Amino acid sequence: MQGYSSLLELLRDKKMQTPGVPSFELTGFGGNLPACGASMTCEPTGLRVDKVMLMNGLREVEIIEDCHCEAKVTRCVRAPSLRTYFFETPYETVIDVGKCVGSKGEPEGFSCVPTKFDSALVDTPNKVELIQTVTGCDMKEGCYRIPYVEYHYEITYNEDGLKEENLKEIDVGRCLGSCTSGNRCLLRSASDSAECLLWAEGRGSACVPQGYESHTFLNQHGQIRTVLAITSCLCQS
Repeated sequence: MQGYSSLLELLRDKKMQTPGVPSFELTGFGGNLPACGASMTCEPTGLRVDKVMLMNGLREVEIIEDCHCEAKVTRCVRAPSLRTYFFETPYETVIDVGKCVGSKGEPEGFSCVPTKFDSALVDTPNKVELIQTVTGCDMKEGCYRIPYVEYHYEITYNEDGLKEENLKEIDVGRCLGSCTSGNRCLLRSASDSAECLLWAEGRGSACVPQGYESHTFLNQHGQIRTVLAITSCLCQS
């Protein structure tokens, strides 16, 4: 497997390997009307997950296979989101990992985000891999932490000194939600969450990790591995 120093280098190499590919002229994007129309959004029909070796280790890259127009929804719901793993190999698997949709009609400062999760098993050339999937969505205000579980192989030794290999589950977390730009709502009406009673001036910011905790273990290659898990999130300019 060829190593790359960055994703940019990988993309440049892919472009050089496919000469003669015409540059498609984008149409339908002039003016204020989106290509799918005002009541539709352009969404991927499927994603392919490839693994590439960069200088800082193995990275997963999501490649959009095709797109289509989807009707906008007015409430927060879980929608299908298909991802293909180990494309064009004997281990090729398609999994509905799910996604949250509901951008139309959201109150100011609220986001439709994942709140319930599950896992799916994928056979790999080495061992079984667990893929986290979204099973439920809800409207959340502001910036907050959600669970996001990663699985790692861990080597331990029992009382008799025998080596055991286990699957270690670590909730590394993710930061989701919205950090509103411009005016921010400090107090909302109890009867109508869309009505803001008190605003505070402020610049736009991003929802980013605030605190971490470390998990150290011995991996399957006998090396000490440390994984950082997010413990809290905040809005930061």
